[in-house]
Amino acid sequence: MTVDTRTLFFTGCYTRDAGGTGEGIGLIDASVGSSPEALGVAAATSSPSFVATHPTAPVLYAVCEFAGTVQAYSIDGGAGGIASLTPLGESWSTGDSGCHVAVDPNGRFVLVTCYGDGQVLLFGLDPRGIMISRTVAPKALDPHAEKNPDYPALGTARQSRAHASLVLPGGRILTTDLGLDVVRVWHHDRLSGLVRSGAVTLPFESGPRHLALHPDGRVFVVTEYSRQVFTLSPNPDGGFEVTSVTPVAAGDAEVGTAPADTCAHIELSTDGRHAYVGIRGSNRIAVLAVDEAGAHPVAVMPSGGDWPRHHLVHDGMLHVAHERSHEITSFVIDGDTGLIGDPVASLATGSPTCIALAR
Repeated sequence: MTVDTRTLFFTGCYTRDAGGTGEGIGLIDASVGSSPEALGVAAATSSPSFVATHPTAPVLYAVCEFAGTVQAYSIDGGAGGIASLTPLGESWSTGDSGCHVAVDPNGRFVLVTCYGDGQVLLFGLDPRGIMISRTVAPKALDPHAEKNPDYPALGTARQSRAHASLVLPGGRILTTDLGLDVVRVWHHDRLSGLVRSGAVTLPFESGPRHLALHPDGRVFVVTEYSRQVFTLSPNPDGGFEVTSVTPVAAGDAEVGTAPADTCAHIELSTDGRHAYVGIRGSNRIAVLAVDEAGAHPVAVMPSGGDWPRHHLVHDGMLHVAHERSHEITSFVIDGDTGLIGDPVASLATGSPTCIALAR
């Protein structure tokens, strides 16, 4: 029997309905030691801006941001390995502009967060990975509405903008709300879906966007607008508290014109010693060292393209999805320093927004 040793990634993208040039969920071979190779469109669909795989079943989930749906796909193997995606069950509706999908490590449910209206949705799964139920979490409340004296100057209430979720090994769930500057903590209930069990309020207009789990249980949150990394540490009450905060770079001069820069995604190295943050505007990757005290900026390096929306660390490589220059750029990570050098490869692909390992 021939064993497929390739490293395969699925990619999300923006298609014509979002002004993008992508065609659907892509498949890439990014085996170590070779240049990434596009294997074609695994499933043609409308702006699958984020994708995620099931922990055990051969299933992929894609949120179609502008169509307002989430779809499960069966990962079908061909003679040369993973060949295509086939819809598995019916698509389900999301809220406005669902922009992130995450899968429970135990395969019980899928989470979708919606940027447009702030909804957080939980879709129950059967043993095959098919979505069988839909529940909507309680709406987020603005923690700054009463205590911030500048809030009335805004004129109207701020819009909730749920952006990402993270399911922890112990069962707790974190979701970011970029519009209301809060990270909400949940636990899963089989009947009612998500039950709120706490929250961490971040500074006014910081914009918490994406999260990354450290091997020791801490969670690192990158903020889009204030361009910072917050360390959230578990507390004895079962919640989280901020134990460290740092800018992604040592100073705005290293990043570029500060108002034009926004942070996108945060990813940790496998050993948890370094964090990588994509900075849109100046188009750079910030490298931070991670220790017991938190994260510390080390260097800011060119990302190799325009608008680094998402990136993936895998097998000593950093792969960056550049939405506006329509390419995925790959770097070798220095194992000691965590730094990246010049790009070792660049693969043309339409408006990439997400990279996920095909398990």
